[in-house]
Amino acid sequence: MDLFPEKTQKTSQDFPLSVRMRPAELGDFVGQAHILGKGKLLRRAIVADRLSSLILFGPPGTGKTSLAYCIANATKSVFASVNATTSNVEELRRIIAQAKLKKRTSGQKTILFIDEIHRFNKAQQDVLLPDVEDGNPVLIGATVHNPFFSIASPLVSRSLVCELKSLKANEISAILNAALKDKERGLGKIKIKAAKEALDFLAKTSEGDARRALNALEIGALTTPQAKDGVINFNLEAAEESIQKKAVVYDHDEDGHYDTASAFIKSMRGSDPDAALYWMAKMLYAGEDPRFIARRICILASEDVGNADPLALVLANAALQVSEFVGMPEARIPLAQACVYVSCAQKSNASYLAIDKAYADVENNKVQEVPDHLKDATGDGERLGHGKDYKYAHDFPGHYVKQKYTRKKVKYYEPTDIGYEAKIKQRMEKLKKEEV
Repeated sequence: MDLFPEKTQKTSQDFPLSVRMRPAELGDFVGQAHILGKGKLLRRAIVADRLSSLILFGPPGTGKTSLAYCIANATKSVFASVNATTSNVEELRRIIAQAKLKKRTSGQKTILFIDEIHRFNKAQQDVLLPDVEDGNPVLIGATVHNPFFSIASPLVSRSLVCELKSLKANEISAILNAALKDKERGLGKIKIKAAKEALDFLAKTSEGDARRALNALEIGALTTPQAKDGVINFNLEAAEESIQKKAVVYDHDEDGHYDTASAFIKSMRGSDPDAALYWMAKMLYAGEDPRFIARRICILASEDVGNADPLALVLANAALQVSEFVGMPEARIPLAQACVYVSCAQKSNASYLAIDKAYADVENNKVQEVPDHLKDATGDGERLGHGKDYKYAHDFPGHYVKQKYTRKKVKYYEPTDIGYEAKIKQRMEKLKKEEV
C-alpha cells in the first residue's frame, strides 16, 4: 500500500470522473454546511488541527472520502486509505507502525481513512483502540450505517461522530458544472455543450449522490457522438440514457409541478386511491420532496375528510413524521398508506367551511367582546367581575350545561350525516333538545 500517492495518480484520466473531481481543499468542498460552515465544530477542529478520531456517516456520494482527503491536506498529514471489506488486522498493524515511525522521525501525523468501517468485526476494531486513544494515527471512519448501532461502542466513544446529508440539487449542479469546466481533472478539454435541463435532470434524479451524477455525466458525454463542428451536445435524452431514468414533465417552479399536485389532491378528494397513487408516484419519481407530499395529505385529511373520519389526520401526520425520519426510498411506503386511507375515507368539509365562515365573520363584522363570565378571573379579574356566574360543565349531569359563550349567537359548524360526524351531529341535536 502506498502511503504517499503521487499527484499524477490522483489526476489520472484512468480514474472515473467522480474520483478525479474529489476536492483537495476544504474551500472546494461542496455541501454539508451544517458541519463545515463557518464556526461549526468540525471546521474549527480541522482548522485548529485538533482532530483525534472522526466517524463520518451518511448516504453514498455525499463526500465522506473527499472530506477525509481534504482534512489530510488541511492538517498536512499523511493519508492512508483502506477499505474494510478487503483489509485485515495485519494491514492495520503495518499502517499503524508506519504512522508511528513517521511521527517519530518527522513529526508528521498520519490519517488512517477506513471506508465501510462497519464491516470490521469487533476484534479488528479493537486493534485500533490503543492508537486511536493516542491520536496516532488519526482515524477517520466512513459508513452508510448509523455508527451507534454498527460500530463498537469503545471506538464510537473515542470519536467525533458527524452525519453527512444527501446533497441538494443545486449543490450537485455546482459540482457538475465544475467538472465540465475543469481542464485538469474534469471534462474541460472536451468540447461539451451541456443543456441546462440535462444537468438539472441529473442533479434531481441522482438522489443527492454526487458520485452517481458525475459518473452519469461522464458516460453520457463520452458516449454521445460529436456533431459536425466537433461539439458533443449533452441533451436531456442523453442524460436520461446515462442515468437510466426518464424525465417526467414536472418542474418545481412551473405548471408541471402545480398541475400534478392538483391532480393528486383532487384524486384523493374524489376517493380514487389508484389515481392518487399514480400522481404521487410521478412526483416521487421526479424527485419531489416527500415532505411536500406528506403535507398535502395532512391538509386534505383535515379539509376534506375532517370529522367524518378523525383517524385520517392522525395517520397523515404519522406518515409525515415517518417520512422525515426514514427518507427516500422507504418514505414512499408510509406515504402510500396514508394516501390510500385518506382517499378511501368518508369525506366531510364541514370543519373547513366552519372556520371560513367564522373567519369571514371576524373580518367583516364588529368583533365581539368576551362575555364577563368567560373572562380570566386571575389577578384583578375577580374584583372586576370576571368569571362571575361561570358554570363549570363538569359539575352538571352529562358534563353539559346551557350557557352563553358569545354575546351574539353564531352558527358556523354544520356536521354532516357521514361517518363519525353523524355521531357528532346526533349529540349536538340532543343537547339542543335538552336546552328547550
